[in-house]
Amino acid sequence: MRRRINIGTVKKGLLVLSFLSFASCALWKPVPQPEREFRGFWVATVVNIDWPKKGTDAIEKKKADYRTILNFYQDLNFNAAIVQVRTAGDAFYTSDYAPWSRFLTGKEGKTPDTQENLLQWMIDETHDRGMEFHAWLNPYRATFDLKTDILSTAHDFNQHPEWMLKYGKKYYYDPGLPQVQERMISVIDELVSIYDIDAVHFDDYFYPYTIKDEVFNDSITYYNCSLPNQDLGDWRRSNIDSLIKKSHATIKARKPWVQFGVSPFGVWKNQSTDPKGSDTQAGQTTFDNLYADPLLWMEQGWLDYIVPQVYWSMELPVASHRKIVNWWSQYSTNTLLYIGNGPYKIRNNSDTAWNKKKELPDQIHLARNTDEVNGNVFFSAKSLMTNSKDVVKHLKRKFYRKKALPPQLQKTRVVKEQKTALKSIQNQKEHTLLEFDHLEQVHYATIYTCQKVKKDHYVRKKLLKRSFVKDKDHIRIPSDLLKGKKRIAIIFMDKNGRESEPKIIHLKQTDSNDPKE
Repeated sequence: MRRRINIGTVKKGLLVLSFLSFASCALWKPVPQPEREFRGFWVATVVNIDWPKKGTDAIEKKKADYRTILNFYQDLNFNAAIVQVRTAGDAFYTSDYAPWSRFLTGKEGKTPDTQENLLQWMIDETHDRGMEFHAWLNPYRATFDLKTDILSTAHDFNQHPEWMLKYGKKYYYDPGLPQVQERMISVIDELVSIYDIDAVHFDDYFYPYTIKDEVFNDSITYYNCSLPNQDLGDWRRSNIDSLIKKSHATIKARKPWVQFGVSPFGVWKNQSTDPKGSDTQAGQTTFDNLYADPLLWMEQGWLDYIVPQVYWSMELPVASHRKIVNWWSQYSTNTLLYIGNGPYKIRNNSDTAWNKKKELPDQIHLARNTDEVNGNVFFSAKSLMTNSKDVVKHLKRKFYRKKALPPQLQKTRVVKEQKTALKSIQNQKEHTLLEFDHLEQVHYATIYTCQKVKKDHYVRKKLLKRSFVKDKDHIRIPSDLLKGKKRIAIIFMDKNGRESEPKIIHLKQTDSNDPKE
């Protein structure tokens, strides 16, 4: 028996389907996939949070563990590692100004059990994966606890006790002393001079976070060093301003291409104390408690990038991630803005919003849809490597499917003729070496697949690799990336951030009409 069709019911059904389709398109709007985006992760070494797992581990285990971190984030198509190389008046490298860190070797002042330059090895391993290496320094924390008997005789606590102030359960350098500033500038100059790092990075610890009923006793320094009629808060901020200004100047004088970035606490000021502040109720703020004024640093051009730590969930009433990101997007000037995210809170926090699989992805989606934001940095490296497989899978599928180059520091693309000439192509077992003349000023090269016709611009989906120039005469490319390819295009980036015109490289000379390099 044939059923009679009710036309009205069909129309209603079609209307509902049409609405659902429209709603679905709105809800599942494709996530923007930028060609340039900073994708960073912090590798915390203090108390062995991320690496090494133990200071007493064998050197080969330390290397294997570092490679594991890099490989994890390489698979996520990240492009920058921010590695802590100074935790508390110590160093993860040979230094004239600090002893070897106990978090690296198990005992402060003890040399690593290897003849190899370990920091240089870390930089090379990071660069080999197409990632930048940002050297993260904690400028003013002198000790992590009160166990001063374990400190090396070379530590500033023993060399210059007059620089130290006890506060809470730690010792700090006194930021108001000119000698302390000079020491920090020397540390930076040494690091930038010797190592092929891509950036110097400060965290949020300037003056220490306020401890109730305790006094940071810098009154003598204030009396001796402040200007007439300068109140304590303004004087303390001026000390941090001076450090930032001098750090930037030192880095740029030594190597102009090395970046300088700072990661301040996420709330500058609450709106309740300053109409310009954010709509938050943070218990402490960057300006009033840490005596840091990153808005001034950006205004003066002392930073290349800033990464406010916005570790709260999207709609947390007292400090909404959404509101704080929107605030920084309004007030960031003269610098690149990245957002610091806190995946360490996933399923590990009293704020139940972090139990949701999409809390972190929603934050990345917000960043991608905020024009002023140029990327994200995750704290800390191990957070996504443990109990967050579903979150990682979602991030990889929706947000990090494709490679992305980091943002350019300059606002406009500047093309510079590079006098580089291909000398030879050497096919080795695991790599192909492209030997060039005049790579001295080249910082890195981006390598793309290409057709016969040279283009002015190569899109991200054609990107094969970002290759840092380590040996100044050749570029090394994994052979599996070039399998089956006849030609590639290479764009060189010099140390001042200027790109070359694309160069076509013929891997297989099979067509006499192909354009020559």
